[in-house]
Amino acid sequence: MLVLRGLWSLFVAVVALVGVVLGNHAGNQLIMRFEIAEGDAMRFLIALNVAGGFLGLLFAMFAFRVLVQWVHRLEKVSLLDKASAMVGVILGLSVALLATAPFANIPGIGVPLRIFASVVGILLGIGFSMSAKEQLVFVFPALQSPRLEATPSQRHQGAKMLDTNIIIDGRIADIANSGFLDGEILVPGFVLQELRHIADSPDNLKRARGRRGLEVLNRLKANQPDRVIIYEDYPPSAEQREEVDARLVTLAKAVGATVVTNDYSVNEIAKLHGVPVVNVNELANAMKPVFLPGEDLMVTVVKSGKEPGQGVAYLDDGTMVVVEKAARHIGQLVPVAVTSVLQTTAGKMIFADLATEDTERRKA
Repeated sequence: MLVLRGLWSLFVAVVALVGVVLGNHAGNQLIMRFEIAEGDAMRFLIALNVAGGFLGLLFAMFAFRVLVQWVHRLEKVSLLDKASAMVGVILGLSVALLATAPFANIPGIGVPLRIFASVVGILLGIGFSMSAKEQLVFVFPALQSPRLEATPSQRHQGAKMLDTNIIIDGRIADIANSGFLDGEILVPGFVLQELRHIADSPDNLKRARGRRGLEVLNRLKANQPDRVIIYEDYPPSAEQREEVDARLVTLAKAVGATVVTNDYSVNEIAKLHGVPVVNVNELANAMKPVFLPGEDLMVTVVKSGKEPGQGVAYLDDGTMVVVEKAARHIGQLVPVAVTSVLQTTAGKMIFADLATEDTERRKA
């Protein structure tokens, strides 16, 4: 950012200075042409210098923004295309200047003819070199750029691509540190940009979530410096007009990566596009302990259930335990016997009875 600001300041200063010089030159010419008096000439010259500098400043501010946009676009152009265009410019300009050399000294038409021929030669040269760029690779093999769409699966075989929700969730850092997440960890640039927008939100809750996501990402990068990659090499298919979730799935499909998420919609979109997906919530449910009917547990009843007399407790992993006839034991640690286990979209629910003497006799 500091470098960009420095370049902007230098560019604006240079162009403004050119405007002052042009204004001064135009002022001198007008003074000589109209024979303006010396006192008025100085004021007129100062006014044209200021006007030229101001117009140069306005032009520089507009031109620099356009120039930066073109530079960003050129970053996505392969080295082979850049080299081919450069070769075309050199060839076209050389041929045009050599072909019009005999006409250079003709008064009135020599210079315009050479300028016109140079422009036409450059356009034809670029067109020719771009059409022959594949042959240029055989002459200069180093120009072959590993384009994303050429061999995506080979470049990122086994890579894991994170979405915004899984980063904010925070569990991904511990999972990566535990060794259960192998391969490269890709964080698309537009996901990082979305995290920044959330972290700058005026809403306190969103701002806290965004900052937590950035902290998790920094911790992940610090613990896995060689594996975590901020990915900016987007293929043409990853349209910026798409929503972040759809764009993430499109990019993962293009590079051959596996999407890591805890969001149901991203999970389903990835499945529809045939993209491998790892849902951390499914992993968490799979890691929960399995309880069979008849097993005993010690739980603390924390509140009443929906049905009369029911009590509700929770295991350490958050699994809900519904205990029959336990409403009078709220706040107490009681033994219970599992009667059934229900699997829901939100996780497992365990139904149990108080482990009374009658229960113990039935089990015996």
